[in-house]
Amino acid sequence: MPDAPLPAIRSLPSWLLGRAAARGRALVAEALAAEGVKMWHHVVLSAVRDLAPVAQADLGRSVHLDPKDLVGILNDLQSADLVLREPDPRDRRKNAVSLTGEGARLLKRCERAAQVANAELLAPLSAAERAQFMGLLIRISGTEG
Repeated sequence: MPDAPLPAIRSLPSWLLGRAAARGRALVAEALAAEGVKMWHHVVLSAVRDLAPVAQADLGRSVHLDPKDLVGILNDLQSADLVLREPDPRDRRKNAVSLTGEGARLLKRCERAAQVANAELLAPLSAAERAQFMGLLIRISGTEG
């Protein structure tokens, strides 16, 4: 059997990380789809829960999402009664976003689904290898601190 094509590319850590990330995103996207949720909707719900009540502009900056894209996602979430946008009590010119009860319940289901998908991604690793892998990913991702 001939060698796999692109051996030089396939030996690059960046290529391997990209492949692992793509597989992880696909697993999580599939798990979230079973809950009727898209990836960015999950990210925004999670950020709202952690930051609420949060000004819409601050929310967009926290998840690194273009304001136009954020408005579309918030419109989707609000029309599904998952988030509430109200005038910010600290600055009435801004909208503050918070989760509704249904949004909090859906987020819990999504978090469980994402955890199961990530467990599937890391299933080939032992518990010790998973812990080491996560530590290494944090160090090279620039998210340490």
